[in-house]
Amino acid sequence: MKIHNYIKDHIRAHKKMLALLIDPDKCRGEKLIQQTQLINLYRPHLILVGGSLIRHSADETVKYLKNNTDIPVVLYPGHPIQLSYSADALLFLTMISGRNPELLIGAHVISAPIIKEKGLEAIPTGYLLIDGGIPTSVEYISQTRPIPSEKSDIAASTALAGEMLGLQLIYLDAGSGALNPVPPDMINKVKSTIQIPLMIGGGINNEEKLKTALSSGADIVVVGNVLETDPYLLQSLMAITRQS
Repeated sequence: MKIHNYIKDHIRAHKKMLALLIDPDKCRGEKLIQQTQLINLYRPHLILVGGSLIRHSADETVKYLKNNTDIPVVLYPGHPIQLSYSADALLFLTMISGRNPELLIGAHVISAPIIKEKGLEAIPTGYLLIDGGIPTSVEYISQTRPIPSEKSDIAASTALAGEMLGLQLIYLDAGSGALNPVPPDMINKVKSTIQIPLMIGGGINNEEKLKTALSSGADIVVVGNVLETDPYLLQSLMAITRQS
């Protein structure tokens, strides 16, 4: 199954998607076992594996998930060389909100031949870091400034440029542990500007914030941090997503 086609099929059917983000550094051992049990019970549409700073190999986590669930597993690397060839696909992230050449094209040149050789599906994804109210690991590691949360026009123009450059997915992210999620006005503005799928993440830690993101135009919403402390929240978040 091609994951990009799987996403597009949901959008064509006007169905929203929920993606569960698992950080291999934070979700290990018993936590990973418990999380996988909940995944099989409540069945999010996608599992993303990755983080800004991965000390433990993502490959171990990906292999465990592939062996214990049938939900698609997609790499969400903090750097394009953080790879696992056991995954179903890879978000081939280009950080178009920043001007760090390494994250615009540099690391991609190194990883692209390996990804092609291994036959891993790469989904070209424009990544936009949005100010979520506090400094984030992404901001520090990438050495880039987030787009101010009130600058919806800049976010929309950046996303449009990414689409025109051939990117197939746009990801607006307020960062892990953000105080504030991506504002609904920005989600709406970007969604009305582009035609490719729109993914939203960062700071979505309750049902109301999920409803707001979905009603504002998000095709896929990513949750992660909050489920580390309240894993059973996945049940209500999936119920909301299916009803949207």
